[in-house]
This record gives sequence, C-alpha cells and structure tokens, in this order.
Amino acid sequence: MDERPVLSLRKVAPDATRAAVMCVDIINGFCTVGPLASPRVQGIVKPIISLFKAAHKHGIENFVLMQDTHDPEAIEFDAYPPHCVRDTAESETAPELLKLPFADRFIVLPKNSISSAYNTGLDAWLDAHPDVNTFIVVGDCTDLCTYQLAMHLRLRANAAQQSGVRVIIPENCVQTYDTPVKIATKLDIPAHDGDLLHAIFLHNMASNGIEVVGKLR
Repeated sequence: MDERPVLSLRKVAPDATRAAVMCVDIINGFCTVGPLASPRVQGIVKPIISLFKAAHKHGIENFVLMQDTHDPEAIEFDAYPPHCVRDTAESETAPELLKLPFADRFIVLPKNSISSAYNTGLDAWLDAHPDVNTFIVVGDCTDLCTYQLAMHLRLRANAAQQSGVRVIIPENCVQTYDTPVKIATKLDIPAHDGDLLHAIFLHNMASNGIEVVGKLR
C-alpha cells in the first residue's frame, strides 16, 4: 500500500479528451448525514476535490457522478439501513463538489443498488463516448460501489476486446467504512474491518488489471 506510485495526470492521460473521472457516491448520505455516513468517507472528499481541480486544469471535461438515489422501497434495504432515498438531503451531491466552478459539467447518473451498471444509464454514456479510454475511479466504498464500478469498466472493456482501456484508482481518493466487532455485536450486524477490506479489495482490483496508484497530481 505504501509503495503505490504517485503519477501525473499528464502521464496517465496524455490526451485529456479521452479521459473521464468517474466518481461514485460522494453524496451527503455517505459523508455527513444518515445511518451510513462515515468520517472515513468524508476524509476523502478533500483529496477528491483536489483531483477534480487538477483534472479540469489538465483539460479533462468528462466528470461522471454515480450516486445512490434509492426508491423508498429499495430491495437493498433488506441488507442495509434505509439510506439516500431520492428527493432527500442524503441523496444530494456533496456540497464541496457542487461549489466547483465547473460543476455544471457533471453528468449525474442515479443508481438504486451498489452496482453502477444496472439500470443507471452508464453503459449508454459509455456507448456515446467511445473515444474515452482512460477512467479514473474515485469514491466509496472501496469494497462495494467503487469495486463494482471499477470492475464493470474493466470487464466491459475486456469482454469487448477493447485494447488500450485503462481503469485507474488513486488510493487516496477511495475509502470504506469501519464497524468494529464490539459495535457490530451490539447492533446485531456484520462486523466490517475498514482497513482490512480496503486493502483486500484494492488488491483484488489490481489483480484484475485495474491500476491502483497512490495518488494522481
């Protein structure tokens, strides 16, 4: 983890017009309010803002935000507490992102599960932008929605024999939550070691051809 390289955007995306920043679930319900809000996730907002600014300065114009916007009766609520229901403050984009002067360029794609692939419009966006071949993935949670998004991008390209496609994760811009055993036992929910699962899922993604770097600048 400590030896992941630090790369420049110029090296990663020499042609900025063919790159996209894919951001998943940097919304209030995972950062600041609601049952799934986590200070660990809020902690990556600042480096994500820095990356957005650097990417925009480099000339990247594609910013795609995948965001939980759940149906009030979402089946996912059988596994997780109700969260990020559509038309609530929890489902809104983090204010730090909205304050960026180029926020009007964001493409926001709502999702009703941990997957960014199903019933979201993501594949339609990808089909409409065939020249984009470098995807920088940021957000939360490393082992859930971030994993699903990055793996979909990687496996979609693999299945279509699309050579030259790169999926890149800057480790300082992804994170997951932590539920210690003591708290999990009290609440009768599964324990969730944030540090362990963060590392394991980054390792898994790297094993599948996703480039895990320390950070991009």
